[in-house]
Amino acid sequence: MQLDGVLFFPVTPFDTEGNIAFDVLAEHVKHGVSAGPGAVFVACGTGEFHALGLEEFERAVAVAVEATAGKVPVFAGAGGSVVATKEFVRAAGRAGANGILLLPPYLVTNPAAGLVRYVAEVAGATELPIIVYQRNNARFTPETVVEVARIPNVVGFKDGIGDLDQMQRIVLSVRAGVDKPFQFFNGLPTAEMTQLAYRGIGVELYSSAVFCFAPEISIGFYNAVQAGDTELVNRFLLEFYKPLVELRDKVPGYAVALVKAAVRANGLDVGGVRPPLIDPADEHLAALDKIIAAGKALLA
Repeated sequence: MQLDGVLFFPVTPFDTEGNIAFDVLAEHVKHGVSAGPGAVFVACGTGEFHALGLEEFERAVAVAVEATAGKVPVFAGAGGSVVATKEFVRAAGRAGANGILLLPPYLVTNPAAGLVRYVAEVAGATELPIIVYQRNNARFTPETVVEVARIPNVVGFKDGIGDLDQMQRIVLSVRAGVDKPFQFFNGLPTAEMTQLAYRGIGVELYSSAVFCFAPEISIGFYNAVQAGDTELVNRFLLEFYKPLVELRDKVPGYAVALVKAAVRANGLDVGGVRPPLIDPADEHLAALDKIIAAGKALLA
């Protein structure tokens, strides 16, 4: 399964009592799919996987699969302890997911060889394709990425560290040492800011949280990059993405909370975030509105 295009990471809506609003999730996914993403990644980082229980996770994945209606692949997030992760990947399989985004294990200091064991054990619990996410405490070496890439159902590697020298060595090592289709992803928060650099080392795919609330901006940027329209790309970066990142960096967790707030501002009540995240302050919401308006103005 080879992915292409803008990758959609929907939020997980909550109602006023803090439960998942599954009908709103279905509407959110349907709206996103109608805009033409390359895949849907449900209950991942933007979808607050860290805050979901197993049963509600399984139902959320099933709702997303049904809402997508086979138009694009659906990947589900899974991570944490190796025992819990196996339960989540099995649940994703029951729910009809097409693949897994394997998030970092529990927050311990992980030797690279231990991460290989972690991936191998999780991969052995499912036949679903797996994309491994390097982020935070899950840091691989080029040699260990080659090892996990040789696991039959591991099909991709997503980078959330941002060390381009290391990532270039990973890309080169896998291409030289792994004889199967394998894809690389830019998984940094607001990945559009770094995508030109990642394209330079051969990483074409990236996550787009902006697609959740402004798919037209996300696709406009993607098309400008694909067309080599440097002037328009730089305007998107300067007038929209840079201010968005600066606002995002004001409070930890805003990479998720601002996205949910923007979806709400568009008229879909996805609720707030679950602890330990917090919802944006009023002055930050006002700033967000201005940033989105500036992004949409570029589409003219």
